[in-house]
Amino acid sequence: MRKNHQKQVSLTPTRIAHEHAKELEAIDDLLRAEPTLSELVAQDLADGLDPDNGRPGMTGEQTLRAAIVRQMHGYSYDVLAFHLADSLSFQHFCGIGIGDSAPSKSALQRSIKRLTPQTWEKINRRLVVTAQSGGVESGRKSRVDCTVVGSPIHYPTDSSLLFDVVRVVARLMSKAKSHCSSVVFSDRTRRAKRRSFDVGYAKKTKTRRIAYRDLVDVTIETLEFVANAMPLLERFSEDLVADGASEVRGLIKELAHYSQLGWRVVDQTHRRVFDDDKVAAGDKVVSIFEEHTDVIVKDRRETLFGHKVCLSTGASSLVLDCVVLDGNPADSTLVEEMLDRHADLLGKPPRQAAFDGGFASKANLELAKAKGVKDVCFHKKRGLAITDMVKSTWVFKKLRCFRAGVEGCISFLKRSFGMGRCRWRGLQSFKSYVWASVVTCNLLILARHAMQ
Repeated sequence: MRKNHQKQVSLTPTRIAHEHAKELEAIDDLLRAEPTLSELVAQDLADGLDPDNGRPGMTGEQTLRAAIVRQMHGYSYDVLAFHLADSLSFQHFCGIGIGDSAPSKSALQRSIKRLTPQTWEKINRRLVVTAQSGGVESGRKSRVDCTVVGSPIHYPTDSSLLFDVVRVVARLMSKAKSHCSSVVFSDRTRRAKRRSFDVGYAKKTKTRRIAYRDLVDVTIETLEFVANAMPLLERFSEDLVADGASEVRGLIKELAHYSQLGWRVVDQTHRRVFDDDKVAAGDKVVSIFEEHTDVIVKDRRETLFGHKVCLSTGASSLVLDCVVLDGNPADSTLVEEMLDRHADLLGKPPRQAAFDGGFASKANLELAKAKGVKDVCFHKKRGLAITDMVKSTWVFKKLRCFRAGVEGCISFLKRSFGMGRCRWRGLQSFKSYVWASVVTCNLLILARHAMQ
């Protein structure tokens, strides 16, 4: 019989029968079986800190598990802090007791961002070795492909970059003027913003160039304010006490950094807009905040801004290896590195390896065979005979279908674990973000294998 109200609420939490709760339990079992993983994280957390002073903070195990929850669900730190305080499942998974207070969003951010990409890679290597010893992944088959992970930047145009330079430098110069009244500076942010809009809405080339000319002049004027103020700020910082001097020196360092990038943006705008000259992809500034961003141009497709990532997956769909590349190297130059990394990770090269068509070449085929790979399949033959790559047409078709599965793995990483676009600033954080996506994906795959 249904009651109007419940007289007393039970104090004992009930077991949740939801599928995701079961996955978290399986991941929990995997992490408990590998205590060295939390030790690796604890080393990063303790690096550079005095172990005898300060608050205890989050443990290595809590940090790793909170990072996994965040990457699995795409939470912001604020939303993650709420769920850790609200959800019994997440509290149990992250080792937070009923009477314990959940970590704040700032504590979560500080702890998770201290994990280096090297630590994430070591964690993934350990998971792959565990999968091999447990019979989940043999390492006998490997498929390799590349994708692009975007940087956290807006679409780069010359006008938007010039406006970024003006507004950031103006903000820093306002701070500098508040410290040193002798600094001469006029804020041109509103004028730069208007000219940036004029460029975007111009319908004629002549009108657009007039707006660009004024925007470039405003940017140069702002950068000249910085050049004139630097000697004054240097002398001013020498007369200050330690705390005040460090703050002014920090401003000087930031002004020098953004001023250098600003002059590069002005130069490339002159070349592209007024001289009708092309700037090489490696020489372009596409963001003054994420200057490490590469320009990745795909054949007859869109231009992407981020970093090229080479992935290697196995028959179990585990991501065996991952390399964040510098620039936009040709796929054909990556075969040797990926095979060597596979052999170093699993003790021997794969018996069968499948690559995308961009990796195909006679030299790469001979190289893979020399390293002990019995069957090598390139998605596009590029003039290579099937009998030279594999022992039969049947094997070639099987490996070609097997290679297609890597596209699903990449899609899974991007859709479910946020690897389509990095949300963290800086190159090292970019690499950590990519590896965090890979580790979280592998943990979920291993958990689902264990649940079967």
